[in-house]
Amino acid sequence: MFYESLNKNDELAISFQVGSRNPYNSEQYTIDFYINSPQGQTVLKKTGLDHGDETITATSSGKYSYCFSNERTGVVDLDVSFNIHGVVYVDVNDPKSGTLDYAIQKLSQLTDDVRAEQGYLVIRERTHRNTAESTNSRVKWWSVFQIFVVAANSIFQIYYLRRFFEVQSVV
Repeated sequence: MFYESLNKNDELAISFQVGSRNPYNSEQYTIDFYINSPQGQTVLKKTGLDHGDETITATSSGKYSYCFSNERTGVVDLDVSFNIHGVVYVDVNDPKSGTLDYAIQKLSQLTDDVRAEQGYLVIRERTHRNTAESTNSRVKWWSVFQIFVVAANSIFQIYYLRRFFEVQSVV
């Protein structure tokens, strides 16, 4: 369980991706995700997600909790990558909104967004690579099995045809 302190009307944006680091596993795991208010009420609850971008607006000030849960699957090795995105509110009537500090805050926010997107893409690439490697392994073993079946069939046909054309003499 993770916690974020929010003021009233602040936005909390969370993006996450679920995967597995095991290259031989192509199964896509899912999790449950929920956010609770400081009073303990469930603000957001989603089940069966493998990735997501969720945003809430705080209705009251306090410490909000959020949790990634996987109680249905049993014991598995999951890799959950998530990023928290805070929203910086700027008053348009504020004379400081055109200052260098504002520009630096905006650039910092954009840099964080790019970093979060790159992290998300790394997890997606890992998941797709694991799926491709798992499929490649299955195709390889299926090909080996097919070669064995063709070789066994050839040996059987040679043996059968030799016996079919063999001349048996009766003494």
